[in-house]
Amino acid sequence: MKKNIAHILAGRAKNITPTQTVLQPLPHQDFRFANPFIVLHHGGPDIIPPGSDERIHPHPHRGFAPVTFQLQGQAHHKDTTGNDQLLNAGDAQWMFAGKAILHSEGPSEQMHKEGGTIEILQLWINVPAAHKWDDPRYKFVRKEDMPRIFEQDGVNIRLVSGAFEGQTGPVNISFTPVISAVGEIAGGKEIEFNVTENYWTLLYVAHGRVTIDDITPVAEHHLIVFNREGSTFSVAANEDSQILFLSAEVIDEPVAAKDNFVMNTKEEVDQAIEDYKNGRFGTLAY
Repeated sequence: MKKNIAHILAGRAKNITPTQTVLQPLPHQDFRFANPFIVLHHGGPDIIPPGSDERIHPHPHRGFAPVTFQLQGQAHHKDTTGNDQLLNAGDAQWMFAGKAILHSEGPSEQMHKEGGTIEILQLWINVPAAHKWDDPRYKFVRKEDMPRIFEQDGVNIRLVSGAFEGQTGPVNISFTPVISAVGEIAGGKEIEFNVTENYWTLLYVAHGRVTIDDITPVAEHHLIVFNREGSTFSVAANEDSQILFLSAEVIDEPVAAKDNFVMNTKEEVDQAIEDYKNGRFGTLAY
């Protein structure tokens, strides 16, 4: 049975720091979230001039997993659990914040020195209430370690997490089934997705233009949210395109999301804000 489209959400400019702007298709005024998918940000492409020192300095998270897909350039991640990682184009990282983590992110020292172009997708993935207070966990994955899920010429879609099309993604630290894949489809090529009935399924067009089921055109910087009914849909690239594919088991719990925290109640978010103010998230240089 074909899946129908519930929403096509345009990425809108959002300031995440006084000097940095991203496109945000989720949450959207027409659709809040598809739990466990809470937030999607598309940062860049941004030109980093030689000699720049701009980055997002240490900030807290609790209760969910911020996941980064590096599209262009080289980024540098640090956090309070000791992770100190460079991400190159095509790499990904899955940082489960758990009960408390501080991290910083942005262009690497090399990019600051030499300049270049940087671009990322960052996705916030929720976890069940029973795991929000677990210890933080982290997984870095190189592009070359991601299995391809469609063996077609002109198609290079790489699986980051979950089981799909007979492959298993290298990220194995999620608490509920989450399938995530990112990659490119050459213009004129078409692929067929077979997904699990009743999962939330999303497709973001980072670059290019696609047509869904030979009917619905979707431009770049738009997020497709499918109805949970049905299990198949096709994606045809009208030009060279880059997509993010997501499908996950529903987390049927209340969501209270504010600032950098994703909890189940307002009181839990207020506690997280208070804990951060009182230094209970630790300290992180850089």
